[in-house]
Amino acid sequence: MGSLRAIGRVVSLVLGALVAFLSGAWGALALWYQLPGGGVLRALGATAWIAAVLSLAAVALLRRTWWPLGGYALMYALLLAWWSTIAPTHQRAWADDVSRLLTGEVHGSTVTLHNVRDFAWRSDDDYDARWETRTYDLDRLVSADAVLSHWGSKAIAHAMISFGFDDGRHLVFSVEIRKRRGQRFSSIGGFFKDFEAILIAAPERDVIRVRTNVRGEDDYLYPLSMSRGAMRALFLSYVGTANRLAATPEFYNTVTSNCTTVVYRMARQLDPGLPWDVRLLLTGYLPGYLYQVGALDHRLTLDEWTRRARITERARASRPGEDFSAAIRAPKR
Repeated sequence: MGSLRAIGRVVSLVLGALVAFLSGAWGALALWYQLPGGGVLRALGATAWIAAVLSLAAVALLRRTWWPLGGYALMYALLLAWWSTIAPTHQRAWADDVSRLLTGEVHGSTVTLHNVRDFAWRSDDDYDARWETRTYDLDRLVSADAVLSHWGSKAIAHAMISFGFDDGRHLVFSVEIRKRRGQRFSSIGGFFKDFEAILIAAPERDVIRVRTNVRGEDDYLYPLSMSRGAMRALFLSYVGTANRLAATPEFYNTVTSNCTTVVYRMARQLDPGLPWDVRLLLTGYLPGYLYQVGALDHRLTLDEWTRRARITERARASRPGEDFSAAIRAPKR
């Protein structure tokens, strides 16, 4: 019995140390990303938090007492109470490319979208800014493509959906972070309310070309096997999501509310049996998931689809004034 109690104490100590470490690290990062003030104040707040956690842990270990646990629980409860007061907002100094919110009106098969972005990009800091109101007839919707844009790790990509119409127009919907002026994306910051979410609608010559030709990303376009009814419903889900975000701001979250999970939730409304999969988080492997659920035609293998899907070279070879959507879909030479 004595040995079992000793083992129990060791296990409790290890678990307690793990919980303290993880929660303490979370608290330090929360203060670093959200404490009001500049970088110095944020650093001081995070450092003070770490010092307090370590001091309480040292007292608990040296004096073999549990009262520091109560002190830490109180400190953490105060942190969570403060955290709950941090709410998303539309009132910030936004970067130009996310400065306007997409909204839509639906009248039968006609959809009018306000604030469709159509930037002409020369670099990330040099562009012609255009925001337009455009009308689309859903009876003329003929295709939907999944677009994956890789910028680093093979496992991570930005996912978008491009809808094609029989007049040759293509419109891409992209769930993105709503950056403040001068702000850069951080996957860690995405866990700590550092970004609001925004839904961008833009032609391919804006939202795909800026990634391939300006930011040096590697893009793939996968034609989805969907009925016209499903494409129409998904398009309307995007419009509904845009209107919801315009009315009620939301935070972007690296795991729970990102470019893929938002689409997954919309797709689940169309097909409640659509399974969840880790590839919805490791978006670089999303084509395998699409192939598994039948969203990619099985007349080709997944490897064949991936070889066909790469559009980077064709995008970079496209010329100013050329039909960008036709260029990236031209047969490979």
